[in-house]
Amino acid sequence: MIGVLAVAIYVLSLALAAWAFVEFFRHREPTRPLFQGLGVVGALVLVQVVALAVGLARGNGPEAGGEVVTLIGYMLTALLLPPAGAVLARMEPTRWGSLLIGSTAVIVPVLILRLGQIWNG
Repeated sequence: MIGVLAVAIYVLSLALAAWAFVEFFRHREPTRPLFQGLGVVGALVLVQVVALAVGLARGNGPEAGGEVVTLIGYMLTALLLPPAGAVLARMEPTRWGSLLIGSTAVIVPVLILRLGQIWNG
């Protein structure tokens, strides 16, 4: 688990969520910069998940077999959530699309936090 990268994901994702929620409350549809921000968060999550997968392949990480399955589940969810949020927000080009981006951006740091907890035991 890359600690600095995890902190960057927390900060950027929560800032993006705040921005998206402000846009939602202002009754504005998601703009290109919101989608780009979600893309940046998704790219950072991709790097973190690849680092975890490499560490897991080298034999690092949780000892228990059930924890490995849980870790892989969280890795897949964290990896697929930002693109899924972007697709859903594109399908809903109203203020609700901004809410979808904000919701996605709130869930991502929770997933990364949980990945760190599982990884470190």
